[in-house]
Amino acid sequence: MGDEDFACGHSGASSTFPQQCSALRKNGFVMIKGRPCKIMEMSTSKTGKHGHAKVHLTGLDIFTQKKYEDICPSTHNMDVPHVTRKDYQVIDVAEGFLGLLDDAGAIREDLKVPDTDLGKEIQMKFDNGDNFMVTVLKALDEENVIATKAQN
Repeated sequence: MGDEDFACGHSGASSTFPQQCSALRKNGFVMIKGRPCKIMEMSTSKTGKHGHAKVHLTGLDIFTQKKYEDICPSTHNMDVPHVTRKDYQVIDVAEGFLGLLDDAGAIREDLKVPDTDLGKEIQMKFDNGDNFMVTVLKALDEENVIATKAQN
């Protein structure tokens, strides 16, 4: 009994949870081929001679916008990622990184400016002196800026 090591630092909370395929909904999230995806289309086939109805899922990776597809029996479980969305005020853009301020007044400078048109938009708004916020999506220990919005 004296061999256990309780010194680990994580809470044990998983980054995904199981959900029955038939309970998934369009615009919800699901793991397809190991990537967190937003469900764009879903269709269910009828039960065949040998068993289960199948659910055909089409999803877009929430970070890369790449399209993924999967087929799963409706009674089986699929992993659903815990996805959080948070808005930050942009206070600095330097050396490819964003300086962000959250609601509690905490500053973080660990998020990269996206290499997409969104990144160009963020740089342009910052250079123009605009007050704006960015929306950050987090899933599976991965975080990305997905949108900007004007600050009121």
